[in-house]
Order: sequence, then C-alpha cells, then structure tokens
Amino acid sequence: MTRLRYFLPLLATASLSIFPAAAGAAETKPHDLVVYGGTAGGIVAAISAARAGASVIVLEPTEHIGGMVTGGLGRTDIGVGASIGGMAAEFYRRVNQHYSTPAAWKFQTREEYLGKGGAGAISGDKWWLHEPSVAATIFRQMLNEARVSVLTGHRLTGVEKRGPRILSVQCANGAVFTGRVFIDATYEGDLLARAAVGYRVGRESTAEYGEKLAGVVPRKFSTRKQWDVDISPYGADGKLLYGIQETPRGEDGAGDHKVQAYNYRICLTDHPDNRLPITRPENYDPRRYDLLARYIAAKPAITVAKGLLKIDRLPNRKTDINDGGPFSTDFLGGNWKYPDADEPTRRAILQDHVDYTKGLLYFIGHDERVPGKVREEMLQWGYPKDEYTATGHWTPQLYIREARRMVGAYVMTSHDIETNRTKDDSIGMASYTADSHLVTRIVDGSVVRNEGNPNDFTSPHRPYEVPYRAITPKQSECDNLLATFCASSTHMAFASLRMEPVFMILSESAGLAAVEAARQNIAVQDVAYAVLRPKLIERKQLLKIAEVPPPKKKK
Repeated sequence: MTRLRYFLPLLATASLSIFPAAAGAAETKPHDLVVYGGTAGGIVAAISAARAGASVIVLEPTEHIGGMVTGGLGRTDIGVGASIGGMAAEFYRRVNQHYSTPAAWKFQTREEYLGKGGAGAISGDKWWLHEPSVAATIFRQMLNEARVSVLTGHRLTGVEKRGPRILSVQCANGAVFTGRVFIDATYEGDLLARAAVGYRVGRESTAEYGEKLAGVVPRKFSTRKQWDVDISPYGADGKLLYGIQETPRGEDGAGDHKVQAYNYRICLTDHPDNRLPITRPENYDPRRYDLLARYIAAKPAITVAKGLLKIDRLPNRKTDINDGGPFSTDFLGGNWKYPDADEPTRRAILQDHVDYTKGLLYFIGHDERVPGKVREEMLQWGYPKDEYTATGHWTPQLYIREARRMVGAYVMTSHDIETNRTKDDSIGMASYTADSHLVTRIVDGSVVRNEGNPNDFTSPHRPYEVPYRAITPKQSECDNLLATFCASSTHMAFASLRMEPVFMILSESAGLAAVEAARQNIAVQDVAYAVLRPKLIERKQLLKIAEVPPPKKKK
C-alpha cells in the first residue's frame, strides 16, 4: 500500500507572464476564497466565487496562467461533449465565437481548416480545438470581467493552521494571504500537502479496491503504444540504452510509487510566414535517441505522423503534438520523483523534459540514422512566431498528468466510472475513458517493452457523476480546503477525471461551495447539498446522467 506523505517543498518555474507578480506583503483583510494555482481550474474556481459576490485572490507559483489549456493542450479531451456544462461550456462557446470571426484566421481560412485537419473542432455552439494564445486571451477577458486578480510568482512555502482550519498561506516572496476558504487548483497538490491532508502518489494494487486494471498492467492488457518489433535494450558496451529503466517489471497488479509519463504538448506550425526553425538545443545529446534509431530502422514504413508523433491540427496551421508511439514525446520514468520533489529537483526534472523533447524534434529532423523522407517531413515544421513569445516560443507548462491524489471523504475508483455512475451529491460529470499513459520502459527477457497503459481494455467514453465528497478532505485533517484537480481518487479513476473540462467543472462547483462555507462560517464538509445543488443548476452545471442527451445516430 502506498503510504501517505506530508509537508514537502514546492516549486516555481519560469514561464509566460500574463499578470504581474505583486510585491511580497501580508494582506490584512482576509479573502472569502484564496485559490492556489492559476490553472484553468483555478481561474474558473475564482470567477465562480467572484460571480457570487465573494472576495477572491488567485496565487500562481509561476508566471504562466491557464495551465495546460493555454500550455499546448489545444485538442480538448472531450469525452462526451454533451456532459460538459457550466463555465467549462461557456469557455468553449467563447472559443467558438472567436473562430467565427474572419479576423481570427491569419494563416488559413476557417473553411480550409474545417475541410482539412479540423474534423471534430466544433459541435453545436462549442469549439474544442484552439490555439494556446486564443485560450489565454479568453481567460484574460473572463478574469477582467469578474474583476479577479491573479498574482503570479507567488510560490507557496508555508501554511498556518489552527486545528483542522487553514488560517493563512505564506509565499516565497514574503507575501501572506489569509482566507476563510482555500482551494488547491494545482496539478501537484502542493497546498493540500502543506496543509497536512493525506494523499497518494503512484498506483494502487488490484487487491486494494478490486480494480482489475490497477497496479502493474499484465502483459495481456498492455497493447497500445507497445513495441511491435523486438529490439535489444543494450548498447555495444553492454549497458542499457538511454530511457530504459533499470527496475523490475513487478508482479501483475502490484501497487507502486510510479506515475504515468509527463510530456510537453507541442505547438508547431508549417506556415512559412510564421515558422521558426527547430535548431539544435543547447543540451542536445543524440545518444538519448539510440533506441529510437533502432526502432526507425526496424520500421521502413514509419513516418513522423504515423509512428513517431501524434500531430493534431489546430487553427492557423498550428499543432497540438502528443505522444505518438512506443518511443515518442512521453518521457517514461523521468517524472517519478516529481510529485514529492523539492524545488531544485523539480527544476532539474522540468529542464530534463525540455532537453529530451526539443532534442527529439531535432533528432528526427537532422540525424542521419533517420531516413531522408522522414527528416524532410519533420523539417516542414517549426516553432510559431506568434506563440509563447516570452519563453522562446516553447510552452512553459509541462503536462503533469498525475502527481498527488488526495485521500478525502470519498475515494473514487474505476467502479465509479464503470458501474457506480450516479451519486447523491453530484457536482458535475466526467465522461472520458480511463486514460493512463505509459509508466515504465524496461527489459522484458531480452527485449525492450513498455508498461502502464491498459487503455484498450477500459470502458468507453460515457458520463458518470462526480460527488462533492471527492473534492473535500477528511474533516479531521482540514475543514476549509477543497482540491479540484488532485481529487480523491485511485490511479485508475484519476486517469479519467484528469481531463481539463472536468477540472473546470469541478472547480466551478468548488467555487460556489467555498462561497457557502465562507458566508455561513461552516466547514466545507458541512455545506448542505440541498443548498448547493440549485446554485449549480442556476449556473447550468450538468449534474445527472439523465440530463445528457444520447448521441445522435449516424445515418
């Protein structure tokens, strides 16, 4: 069983500045709500509370706001789009409004995009595939309309508590913020950890909750992005090639401390007028890609888009590039220490991911072990001049798919996705299949194999209800904190919950619950669902599976 962990140091990273950092100082007047994390969820939580008349402040440890929604994940993980309500639906309607104007189309027309590469971009009045800068602009507009301040460069270093109640949070720049209620909207769960709330890191065993795909994935359930050719894991010197972990595979179904791989969702462009070349990175080492070179040699039909990178087209001839094969952008094993790491270690892990990913792009386009036609295909792409101008046209947001997960009042499991799909205290719905990326790359006999992705055997996309109890800690541990990304769930349940629209849905509901707790001066666990539910409905939050219209039958 994975042990609970507390009081671990936190991180700041350099990134795109949208709102300036405030000078470090103690705030004497308490806020109704203090949100830690300027992610998409953190922004929505704050706006939700502000629209209800609460005083709110958002603290972001980096200089980047919007998290993955502005950080490269432009191809939204929708699941069942009809289950997305409230402010999440409002955001994607605003995206649709943006792309409905001719001025939005600088490097291609709307018709060209929808006719080539933009399939699935729009459904009804919502637009799901967006450029990073467009998402940033819309969030900025929404924050300004609600008069919500986001203070960047405010990294958490301490929490003052009295009993189970948080009184204030302290930041590395000396600022102190007091509040009645707090929301942890970080990907890492840094506030909940500082507040001594129990959490998990890693995978539960199959025995703990009876989840058949939990823990180490049995070979018969691990097929996607698996090596389809047998390749030796050893170099000429007899040592393991780079990127292969010297770790046992583990028993089928065994729990461990490992987490699914992180990567960067990469925004590139193939438009000559907006394209900057992918140059040799400063820390480039071609030996990192020796295993990939062997794989390419064994796959004569391989192309960049079929076998190496998953390239989804965004408007204006840009991309959201994701992991696309057994050796791709996912940096397996490079993140295992990240959730509980101190600041210097996290910085090193982040830099290692940057070096690995930029090096991968350069390798595919320039290494002579890559066939000429593949190199030519790669060289059509470059960094967009009009994205991430403050950070060298590279996203500042690492895709932290999973870090800490709170152990709260109710622990969601895969059963809540598959069979136990309704709840008496639903605050919104999720619908994505359980999607765990790979966890390890190991030696299996005499060949290299990947482990950790059972997605071909999980349930399909279908709505299920998320209970309020899943975002509340145990009351004895903390009575004025809500956690909206690192929700109380197992690894397998979290593999579905972790999608950005769900993050926004849960965060909007948390914002309203925080207002009620602050106004009544009660514990967040004591907010009456009978009071919360009509407020959620007023916000057009979808709460019940029965409210989701069935998909239209294809003719």
